[in-house]
Amino acid sequence: MTRLSVNVDHVATLRQARGTRYPEPVATALIAEQAGATGITVHLRGDRRHIQERDVTEIRQAIQGKLNLEMATTDEMIAIALETRPDQVTLVPERPEEVTTEGGLDLLTAGDRALTTADRLAAAGIEMSVFIDPEKSQVGWLAERGPTAIRGFEINTDRYARATTPADRELELAAIRQAAAQGEAAGLLVFAGHALTTENVGPIAAVAPIEELNIGHFLIGRAVEVGIATAVDEMLRAMRAGTD
Repeated sequence: MTRLSVNVDHVATLRQARGTRYPEPVATALIAEQAGATGITVHLRGDRRHIQERDVTEIRQAIQGKLNLEMATTDEMIAIALETRPDQVTLVPERPEEVTTEGGLDLLTAGDRALTTADRLAAAGIEMSVFIDPEKSQVGWLAERGPTAIRGFEINTDRYARATTPADRELELAAIRQAAAQGEAAGLLVFAGHALTTENVGPIAAVAPIEELNIGHFLIGRAVEVGIATAVDEMLRAMRAGTD
């Protein structure tokens, strides 16, 4: 069964909109765990638009499962990661003006910096992943180096989620399957996420090499309607249905 890591960023988005102390992402994280999520993901951005440092610390201390910290490759973020000690760091590209992450990290230009960061984190016992598009060149860059301090990668599923025709969706799904197989053959851990919903998650969950899905916006939006426990349960059911 593919694992589910719940991204609680947008709980903090709601809180920051009014500058209050509620709702608290840590509370949502704990309920998500109780509902069956095996991990929690947070993205600490440079502009602090949602998640704050204290959220990372509180979630780290409170949850039983895996904490995945998404961040840009900056000295500030590396220092925070070394202090808070998440189980995993996932490097993502970041632009201040973007609404959400717009694409994968380009390892052909940013790979050396990623490797340096991975070495620093590995020395502190923190595993590292990179968020990349499902392209042969990106996975190939990792495969050429094998599972070094960069233990795995997260496949950006945005193009798949945005496909508007069955043919286009199948084309994107084929690229995801190929990237996952390429990574598995190189001994890398394979994750996936971005823009996944209960409607489109099934085929992604069915890609055998993918161990974990990171899902946030849809779950938090659904939680406004039915609560986070029900939203997580619905997602897990949709994931299981995809693998049956």
